[in-house]
Amino acid sequence: MSTRLDLSDLRLFLHVAETGSITAGADRSHLALASASARIRSMEDALGVALLLRERRGVRLTEAGRALLHHARTVHQQMDRLRDELSEYAHGLKGHIRLLGNTAAISEFLPDALGTFLAQNPYIDIDLEERLSHEIVQAIVDGVADIGIVADSAPTGPLQTIPFRQDRLVAVLPRKHALARRKTLQFAELADKNFIGLSNGSALQEHLAGHALRAGKRLQYRVRLRSFDGICRMVEREVGIAVIPETAALRCKQTMEINSIPLSDAWAKRQLLICVRSREELPGHTRQLLEQLTGPDVAAT
Repeated sequence: MSTRLDLSDLRLFLHVAETGSITAGADRSHLALASASARIRSMEDALGVALLLRERRGVRLTEAGRALLHHARTVHQQMDRLRDELSEYAHGLKGHIRLLGNTAAISEFLPDALGTFLAQNPYIDIDLEERLSHEIVQAIVDGVADIGIVADSAPTGPLQTIPFRQDRLVAVLPRKHALARRKTLQFAELADKNFIGLSNGSALQEHLAGHALRAGKRLQYRVRLRSFDGICRMVEREVGIAVIPETAALRCKQTMEINSIPLSDAWAKRQLLICVRSREELPGHTRQLLEQLTGPDVAAT
């Protein structure tokens, strides 16, 4: 039997799953209850598996139903983006690129490259969002984003990857701090100190918190800020210490009384990778951005 599912079927299933009721899902989909029930049964027959557990007070998803819900949401989001992008084409916009990156990529390495690209391509827009590396990989696999930049510690599965930049994490301390003359430091030596970090939701802070927990410790933040510059100014005032990308630390050292010390932990020196589903299948404007990001000027670190 054919397993064709049309968009209206997926939309109905999404509404039923979100409301926990075929009646409410039918109402949200502007369908009669009998018609909605018949459509759900038809979907189950076509797929050969139960999607819902019918109960007295509503419905619950089966394992197969949860899998379908994930894909239904992805399709629904993609259709919304398709409508938005086609509308933008009608108003003169020629392209739209969804780019995800970790903290170091977004704050240290992408601004110059994206600024040049956007200045040269005034009819292309870029959605730029910070995520954890493993979340970026999943988003690219699911087709939610076009290009991702992740640390090489994240498994990239079926994705194509291209080296982007070296990213080294360093400890930043006031110049008079007892550890400020060290050549290297282990992260575990710092985990009990007062920390200054980025705001909640930062991929870098999630990364550091994870390594602290694996060492049996929890980072204690005195304050959290939105920029590396602000963090380094707090360090200079001896409020606490921080761990940030080396590029940011070197920049701030030029004007602040701070020292930066490399972390000796293996995970602190990372290769950033660009990941895509397939270079050959990317739209022309997205391929153009990829070529700029992987050009000769990017290879240096």
